[in-house]
Amino acid sequence: MAVIGIVIVSHSKQLALGVRELAAQMVQGQVSIAVAAGIEDRENPLGTDPIQVYEAIASVFSDDGVLVLMDLGSALLSAEMAIEFLSEAQQQKVYLCEAPLVEGAIAAVVAAAAGGDIHQVMAEARGALLAKATQLGVVSNTLSDVTPTITQESPTPEIRLIVSNRLGLHARPAAQFVATAARFKSQILVQNLTRNTELVRGDSINQVTTLGVRQGHELVITATGSDADEALAALQVLFVTNFGEDNAVFNYPTAFHQAVTPATHGELLGIAASPGIAIAPVVHYQPTHIAITQYHVDDVEGEWQRVQAAIHTARQEIQAVFSQASLQIGDAEAAIFDAQLLFLEDPVLLEAVKERILEHHLNAEAAWQAVVDEVVTSYYRIEDSYLQERVEDVVDVGQRVLRLLAGNAAANLHLQEAVILVATDLTPSDPAGLDPTKVLGICTTSGSATSHSAIIARTLGIPAVLGVDAQVLHLADGTLMALDGESGKAWVEPELHILDLLEAKQSAWQTAQHQARATAHQPAITRDRRQVSVFANIGSINDVQVAVANGAEGVGLLRSEFLYLDRTSAPTEEEQLAVYQAIAQILDHRPLIIRTFDVGGDKPLPYLTVSFPEANPFLGWRGIRFCLDHPELFKTQLRAILRASVGHQIKIILPMIASVTEVRAAKVILGEVQAELNQAGIPFDAAMEVGIMVEVPSAVAIADQLAAEVDFFSIGTNDLSQYIMASDRTNPRVANLVDALHPAVLRMVQQTVQAAHAAGISVGLCGELAADILATPILLGLGLDELSVNPQSIPAIKQAIARLSIVESEAIVASALQQDSAVHVRKLISTSVTRPA
Repeated sequence: MAVIGIVIVSHSKQLALGVRELAAQMVQGQVSIAVAAGIEDRENPLGTDPIQVYEAIASVFSDDGVLVLMDLGSALLSAEMAIEFLSEAQQQKVYLCEAPLVEGAIAAVVAAAAGGDIHQVMAEARGALLAKATQLGVVSNTLSDVTPTITQESPTPEIRLIVSNRLGLHARPAAQFVATAARFKSQILVQNLTRNTELVRGDSINQVTTLGVRQGHELVITATGSDADEALAALQVLFVTNFGEDNAVFNYPTAFHQAVTPATHGELLGIAASPGIAIAPVVHYQPTHIAITQYHVDDVEGEWQRVQAAIHTARQEIQAVFSQASLQIGDAEAAIFDAQLLFLEDPVLLEAVKERILEHHLNAEAAWQAVVDEVVTSYYRIEDSYLQERVEDVVDVGQRVLRLLAGNAAANLHLQEAVILVATDLTPSDPAGLDPTKVLGICTTSGSATSHSAIIARTLGIPAVLGVDAQVLHLADGTLMALDGESGKAWVEPELHILDLLEAKQSAWQTAQHQARATAHQPAITRDRRQVSVFANIGSINDVQVAVANGAEGVGLLRSEFLYLDRTSAPTEEEQLAVYQAIAQILDHRPLIIRTFDVGGDKPLPYLTVSFPEANPFLGWRGIRFCLDHPELFKTQLRAILRASVGHQIKIILPMIASVTEVRAAKVILGEVQAELNQAGIPFDAAMEVGIMVEVPSAVAIADQLAAEVDFFSIGTNDLSQYIMASDRTNPRVANLVDALHPAVLRMVQQTVQAAHAAGISVGLCGELAADILATPILLGLGLDELSVNPQSIPAIKQAIARLSIVESEAIVASALQQDSAVHVRKLISTSVTRPA
């Protein structure tokens, strides 16, 4: 974390001390602030003294930088003279800033306390008047100035809409809006009439977000171009359907509805962000600080190419984070990274960076950071605390690109024991990669309950208290801490009676959780007595423990590629065997379906790269295709699975099957491995079942032929949906088309189920659709034998099944298959299902 010093230079000592007091209260002493004001003359005390300024700078000097704010006239001259007393090296660390004294000082200390570097702190100080000016209507959004002028020869098509989303156009709806707008050739502009904003570009994630659109606001959207009517119609559908969000549900922790209680002795008060009790030693998490040096460049084209290369790599990294987050928290919450991907494609931002490089000859790092700082400032100008919190996404992706430009390695947190993580703040990327068995709690000095990092913590079930006093940043690693994520309190080295109270509360909470899970351990049976198996999708040993605790009746999908990630070479047979046996042991004779490794597409591996570039990896060398072309790697995994099958109910499932030939080729290799094991006298389950993933349209078309070759089907609706709709689900511009409730997808599922049952084999569904409670009646009505979901969703899915009947569900399906869009299917379900009171 950067340590920035602030110096206030003023003619009036009383004014300077007042500004310091006001600024210090904002950050509770987290930032060093020095004053150089007035002169030693009782009759004429107003003035400035260069020596005072020098001493003030020296008192707060930091290698991370010192920001000097001045009021007027001789204050600037005194500051300039003071710098001359410093060494040449120190002079490079001191920045004189033209920002307004009062507003600038407050903005600067807040930015410094949040961990900003000197350039970010300066940018905040310089933009300090913008919020006031915007409110008074004397200045417009800086970024909106990029909006081109449109020559209108005829009336421009437009629509006016009232926003009904509970949180307005927050990150995910804004990302959907921009992705939809970008699909069309027409230029789309949008204005918030309620806030009387200017028209901004609809294809810019930052401009759309900074409109500050909340529930009830009225928007006008215009489109100019050959497909204007189609564009407006598509955007109107998003608003009519609430962007796929349910306004009736808002899962804040229960503590948010409780009165705030004052802290007692030894307590630290914070924000209740994720419920639960954690007691463990603390470990500090501090991302690597990236120092920016601004300099002149001659090769501007080469510098712009550096930016493009860094953005390309950042996009790959974010897609990898999205994939990992999908495994841990599900696609719905992981979708927050869609907005980050759109940020990297924002034409307004990219044009601004390019202009700074080409026109002003700035180096890539300085140009990128300057534009990101502008975007951050524009977010802070919005008089909307929820939308201001989306700055964390901008900073997260901005720092990622900056790190790549600087050539720095990503910060990794390697924990050997269970801890409470202490930090200034966490970006959305940080908690998405945390292991809940190692990180028992999160305590930060910044953040809020509606931040994306808090949402991810809640989804992972990690207790979190945010916004506590900065003194926790000075604790030594290993210091015992306790926190209560429900009350928003934390204790450092808590006394015995506090520990007893917290442990009692933790025990009561665990008992309540156990009782809830006990219900989930009952079979999922419909009202008309049809039992449906509910399995878990897992990607680690930790996942299977959570799955069993939540009532999983087996594992419907073990994504074995987790064994191949974060390595420099493929896992050995013995390494794989140990993991498969450990998972099977935890399952205790419950079924375990292991998908052979599915790499490529959104799961590239550095040591298993293709020898030629693929324009579209999702349509390329992945899944079973890669396995068949690497028989030794394939055999190694098959040997490990077969060896682990002894005494367990293990099954193999083959990914990305598109033809009967692929299935037969895989079975030949499996037969060879079985023969080798027999010859070596190594036991295995000779009757182990083999199934296939139905996730390619061709597999649906020949499902009857494939059913004759295998023992079971599992439908992967995540991939099947994107292939049917010809849309990459990791591309935010078209990802909204990938909706598994589209009638085209549902008809494919129906055809697969019918072919499987006609052949006498079972069929399950393991895509994200299975965890969508709204889709449960559809899946039951289609006749699926098994649903496989993320572990956290198991209790809710079992409850949903228990509330339905097969007869009712089949009637809903009959109507759903006749609808013309996923939107209408969702409306049909919402009006057809009788919900419990």
